[in-house]
Amino acid sequence: MILNELQRRELLKAAVALPLVLLRPFWLERLWAAQENEPLVGRRDRERMLVLVELHGGNDGLNTLVPYEDGAYYRARPQLAIPRDQVRQLTPKLGFHPALTPLMSLWESKELALVTGVGYPRPNRSHFRSIEIWETASDSEQVLDKGWLSRVCEQFPLPPEFTAEGILLGKGDAGPLSGGKARTIALNDPGQFLQQAGSMGPVSMPTANRSLAHILDGQREIFHAATDLQGRIRQAPQLGIEFPTSRIGKQLEVAAKLIAAHVPVSVIKVTQGSFDTHAGQLPAHYRLLDELAQALTAFRTALQGQGVWKDVLVMTYSEFGRRVEENASHGTDHGTAAPHLVMGGQVKGGLYGMPPSLTALQDGDLKYTIDYRSLYATVIEKWWGLPPVTFGRGRHPAIDCLG
Repeated sequence: MILNELQRRELLKAAVALPLVLLRPFWLERLWAAQENEPLVGRRDRERMLVLVELHGGNDGLNTLVPYEDGAYYRARPQLAIPRDQVRQLTPKLGFHPALTPLMSLWESKELALVTGVGYPRPNRSHFRSIEIWETASDSEQVLDKGWLSRVCEQFPLPPEFTAEGILLGKGDAGPLSGGKARTIALNDPGQFLQQAGSMGPVSMPTANRSLAHILDGQREIFHAATDLQGRIRQAPQLGIEFPTSRIGKQLEVAAKLIAAHVPVSVIKVTQGSFDTHAGQLPAHYRLLDELAQALTAFRTALQGQGVWKDVLVMTYSEFGRRVEENASHGTDHGTAAPHLVMGGQVKGGLYGMPPSLTALQDGDLKYTIDYRSLYATVIEKWWGLPPVTFGRGRHPAIDCLG
């Protein structure tokens, strides 16, 4: 399609007017191709919230959930191993890094599940490729262009009154919600968002130009989403607690406010990092885990005070764990399997899965014992009550960690 000069000016004017609050990647793919506008699908009726916590950079699982009774751990990490007397013991063999002490209250109240040995066959140790695998739920050699949550939202749509499929906090990308038709609101600064939303107006420019119509449709969606969020955020109740000032603390504070305001979305994603601890790992990893634990504890306390903790499921993910042996720079390099946290008011707390052997390794790395897509099956089937979904070459069993 050839645009005349007037159409180009209209297109640019509308594009400039778009505030950066709603990410719809499929617009860009189809905009210049000027394909026929596709109807919006319906949306599934689910109110339970999923909060995804991306541990960006590859968190060291062995120094997170410490095998303090395994001599192989201390032999492999003479400088980095957490001393046995500092480990917060959870079981006779495994315990928390001391920086995760704030999470002991969730463990003791059975609101925290630890899923061990999470990984996938033929692991990839590239940051970019491995996080792509995790976020699209693909097989190692399979390349997909849609996030796993985006595909779920297309297959089981949300009801019309939902503002969007997801909200993105922090500087991470849409990840599992990328591609397809999933609407993801980037909400880094609520104050700035309110100011931006207040300056918007409804769009009523008729046009026969299909490319321009795509943008105008998007502008209308943004206006309605911004108006809805604006009202809900302003009416949100006071949380009554003080959150940590760390980046992850601020992100989870905003997440708690959105949940307390009953913003109709199904997913909120936050990001912490970088966990890419190739050198000087001990102080950096301590700080990251301490910030994470403090923020998650405040988040739980805030939602308990609002009476909505039972409606929220928190799940961590990361592109990979770290190698078993420390390196010469007092750090760890890219590895494979690692444990992940699942927490919430309806979680059946405890240890799930088989911790990988530290001696029966594959190329110096841990062999995974639970496919990461079992976490996703748990969300889909056990949390949202949806039918099983096929990922890669098959289906993966859900983990029985929810009440």
